[in-house]
Amino acid sequence: MSAILTGVRIGIALTGSFCTIAGVLAAVEKLKSAGCELYPIMSFNVAGCDTRFFSARALRERVEALCEREVIDSIVKAEPIGPQKLLDIIVVAPCTGNSCAKLANGIADTPVCMACKSQLRNERPVLIGISTNDGLAAAARNIAELLNRKNVFFIPFGQDDPVNKPTSLVTDFTLMQRAVEEALNGIQTQPILINSNRQLHTHK
Repeated sequence: MSAILTGVRIGIALTGSFCTIAGVLAAVEKLKSAGCELYPIMSFNVAGCDTRFFSARALRERVEALCEREVIDSIVKAEPIGPQKLLDIIVVAPCTGNSCAKLANGIADTPVCMACKSQLRNERPVLIGISTNDGLAAAARNIAELLNRKNVFFIPFGQDDPVNKPTSLVTDFTLMQRAVEEALNGIQTQPILINSNRQLHTHK
């Protein structure tokens, strides 16, 4: 158990890069072992879609068992995060290009985006774990916008398959705990960009 993170309240916000969620949950298990209190949040798609990776019900059950709390799965449930100062940090991982675009443009029409909006109103950190096939294409401008946004931080990321998917970016989720610790202290984990030769949690 980490003395640094013991009792820290972390929102675990999942969006629809379904193929990387297993890697995210492995990192979340380490946060739990470090003594964090976990609050699960799901986008509408994650909460409602069955995929080849898992059913929506199976994922919900796994996440709720891991976090020992019910999932925040509606805008109504997410809105009080700010007024009640419920969380010390929100980790949006995986964060899709779609959610990244909404966060960059102040759109709060999903539970995850509302949770982030509510968190940021208190000038508390939001940590993003990007996972998108167009990170170096259409999503690039939104990533750049968020990199320059106060109280928004990124878990380091890189190209997971530069040859076959040259615009794709994915986070190294093994760095989540370190990034959480540093974001809580107002520090962006460096280097942000990881060499493509590093082993990343790739998405197909």
